[in-house]
Amino acid sequence: MRTREEKMKDITSLIETEESKLYKKKLAIKIFKTICILSFIVAIAVLYTHLYATTGLLVKENKITNSKIPESFRGSKLIQFSDLHYGSTFFDSELKSVVKKINKRKPDIVVFTGDLINKNYKLSDKDKEKLIKTLNNIDASLGKYAIFGEEDNDLANDILLQSNFKILNNNHDLIYNNSTESINIVGIASKDNINEAFTDVNTELFTICLLHEPDKIDNVLKDHYVDLALAGHSHNGQIKVFIPLMKKKNGTKYFKEYYKINDTKLYVSSGLGTSNVNFRFGAHPSINFFRLYNN
Repeated sequence: MRTREEKMKDITSLIETEESKLYKKKLAIKIFKTICILSFIVAIAVLYTHLYATTGLLVKENKITNSKIPESFRGSKLIQFSDLHYGSTFFDSELKSVVKKINKRKPDIVVFTGDLINKNYKLSDKDKEKLIKTLNNIDASLGKYAIFGEEDNDLANDILLQSNFKILNNNHDLIYNNSTESINIVGIASKDNINEAFTDVNTELFTICLLHEPDKIDNVLKDHYVDLALAGHSHNGQIKVFIPLMKKKNGTKYFKEYYKINDTKLYVSSGLGTSNVNFRFGAHPSINFFRLYNN
């Protein structure tokens, strides 16, 4: 016959076994809940960075005041767009939306600062036709200008020319606005020849400089003066968590939206498409909208 102590020992063992099973069950439920929550967070992050953060186009408006701007240009509107990387997260429907936003503001001057087609995207003939047709729909009363980024080639050149953009790769132009007064626009290509671009440029006139890679502004300002510089390339970091997590060569020093370098104002576009990875965080696609005033 079993003793009382042996029976209590069996009961205690049974209780401990049941408690162990209950603990393991609770632990399994906690682990399952944690996995579900983490999976949900990851899914939301992926959807946000890949879908929402690559859309929601922002229009960043700035007033440019400079005494060198002629009276005939007072109130003139300039729009910059950059880094389509067509074929990344950016296609014809997105471009049509951008063009609609541009034309709604009735710009006088429109500039494109490089990287038209994503380097890993094979552009079809149909894509090319769509690009030309949509870019042709951009209206700018005083002209449309473009420069090349490091990913642009003869195909980009052909598309931009057929879309009625004047290409300023290491070249410049004078812009008039129904008067004898003018302003300069200078374009620096990724394969730059800065001195060639500034040949015969009178920088006593208000001078706009287009350059794809923002860090090259230091090379420009060594020997030349510009009032307003517009760049792209950096995507303002593309992925930012307090600080940019993606910096591109020639876009590591000047990657934020705005810098003042002595008397030169430098604006860096966040671009429209994506580069290297097809998502954004903390750097929405945008276009820059400027109004020019002389006081």
